Amino acid sequence: MQKLHWIQDKIYSRENLVRECNVWRTTGKKIVFTNGCFDILHHGHLDLLARAAGFGNILVVGVNTDSSVHRLKGPTRPVTNEQDRAFQVASLLCTDAVCLFDEDTPEALIKMIKPDVLVKGGDYTIDKIVGADFVQTRGGSVEIIPFVNGYSTTSLIERIQRL
Repeated sequence: MQKLHWIQDKIYSRENLVRECNVWRTTGKKIVFTNGCFDILHHGHLDLLARAAGFGNILVVGVNTDSSVHRLKGPTRPVTNEQDRAFQVASLLCTDAVCLFDEDTPEALIKMIKPDVLVKGGDYTIDKIVGADFVQTRGGSVEIIPFVNGYSTTSLIERIQRL
């Protein structure tokens, strides 16, 4: 069976991600960061990630750990474990790097990697985006991607439960 190193190699520890971001930055790459639980990957997630990638050269995605998702979404979540969620996001061609984070927000990770662009989905306003001030103070930008109507992990779970 063929090993999928090209996917696994995109999943970084924090320390290795910081090092890689520094390399990318010195070669003139524009680093974009977004994050989420990505519990059940769906059209809305894929749209967000593909659009986010268009704001720069390198797309870094922070993925909440299982314990973080559990705290944020409740006792029945996540449906998919963190290693599988990281692998799924890393398998996308638009994604260059994935890093798990255990905190409730990605603020520490954002401050470590210093992205040029911070991207969030349409359910946020700029004043509610963690890390927005940090990125903007450094001369970066914050982008909000409109939601794709009809897609959410919660609604998918509810629909599955009704079947």
